[in-house]
Amino acid sequence: MLKQERKEAIYKLLCAIFQNKAFICIITGKKPIIMLITFSLRNYKTFREKAELSLIASNYDKDTLLDNIIDVPKFGLRLIRSAVVYGANASGKSKLIEALSDFGQFIRNSSKESTAGDAVPVEPFRLSTVSVEEPTEFEIVFIHKDILYRYGFEATSERVLAEWFYYRNPKDVRTAKETQVFYRDTEGIDANRSFSVGVIKEAIKTNQILENVLLVSFAAKYNNEHARNVLEWFGTLRGLSGLQLSQAYTARRSKDSDFKKRVLKLLQAADLSIVDYAVEESDELPSDMPEPLRETLKQQFKEKKAVWASINTVHKQYNELRLPVDDAMFSMVDDESAGTQKFFALTGPLLDVLDNGYVLFVDELDSKLHPNLVCKIVEMFHSPVLNQKQAQLIFNTHDTNLLASGHFRRDQIWFTEKDRYGAVTLYSLGDFKTDTVKKGDDFERKYLDGRYAGVPHLNYFNQLLHQPTE
Repeated sequence: MLKQERKEAIYKLLCAIFQNKAFICIITGKKPIIMLITFSLRNYKTFREKAELSLIASNYDKDTLLDNIIDVPKFGLRLIRSAVVYGANASGKSKLIEALSDFGQFIRNSSKESTAGDAVPVEPFRLSTVSVEEPTEFEIVFIHKDILYRYGFEATSERVLAEWFYYRNPKDVRTAKETQVFYRDTEGIDANRSFSVGVIKEAIKTNQILENVLLVSFAAKYNNEHARNVLEWFGTLRGLSGLQLSQAYTARRSKDSDFKKRVLKLLQAADLSIVDYAVEESDELPSDMPEPLRETLKQQFKEKKAVWASINTVHKQYNELRLPVDDAMFSMVDDESAGTQKFFALTGPLLDVLDNGYVLFVDELDSKLHPNLVCKIVEMFHSPVLNQKQAQLIFNTHDTNLLASGHFRRDQIWFTEKDRYGAVTLYSLGDFKTDTVKKGDDFERKYLDGRYAGVPHLNYFNQLLHQPTE
């Protein structure tokens, strides 16, 4: 048997084993990787100083949980497949997820929707009289189509003050340093010759780029390849942006019978007693739907990105002898638990991400889901069998069981900590000195004991509990 045929045979056997456990197997071919490397922000909502989430694997744990690592030799990188963020309530965990979402939305919509005078959708840290007057900054480093990109901007609500865009192509002999696509500030735009052509060149020359519009969005509109790649990459980000919207996404994808079978396997693997489900589409929205969601769906209807769906689940009905005799239909919204509704909403984005090697980010992944189920979701991303397209998962949680489960390396565990002035710091367990944090430590116990910070300060509760009663 040829080497490649043998590899395929072994892989199919592994798939069969996992399918017997009702997992989902994704047979993949070679495809350029789509990966997040770092994301940083400054002066955004609860983040006063610069904070950076890095998915670059540390050198401290070279031989630890190697399945959690993705090697990218052409760029000399080792990247982690997932990152989990812990922290007290109101410590900035959700704001970090919001920042990534807001960054992408502004890039995708800047040139499409902005006109002169429209506000730039950024929000500075408001608990300082200094920071409210300062710009917000975002920067992201990612790989798309085998090119490593670094893009960022600095802006106030009135205008873009600076914008920069660089890339590295491993096929190019100039791999030792970045190639500048453009750099923009209030003095003007310095652009690469290959970028500044046609309509883009004329707009730069005649100063037609609106001060509240991102140049990368404008350039993508006129088919600049590198600029399009930025928008394409942000288009691959997937998040659980709202329960009803995500349920609608899973429902819409379920029109594909193969996709529906895989969703159903996930529902059965989660032990939800669902044997089937049916989707009825409609262009009519419920009259009691909250207005903000109604407007969002109306817009997505126009863009053909959403459909309102009535989802009914099927359960087995049993007689007095406990033998199955019929099917019972349940409304997903009215009859199923909150956990079932959330997991159904999650299955569509989850399969989409694993199929295509995208990045999935979820705010409070553990909310309404059993800890064991959350562990299984994480395992899917860490599995070299189920995640051959190198998808990544970024989420925040309060579920400390994950820290004790041995699922994460130190560089995958992150914390947010708010100071007395309301500003948030983001840091990794991998940032601690190795004599302070060791591989064999009980991460859960030490975290709950406050050894890594990132926990609520509840001393005042002790005072309340021990106050004498009148």
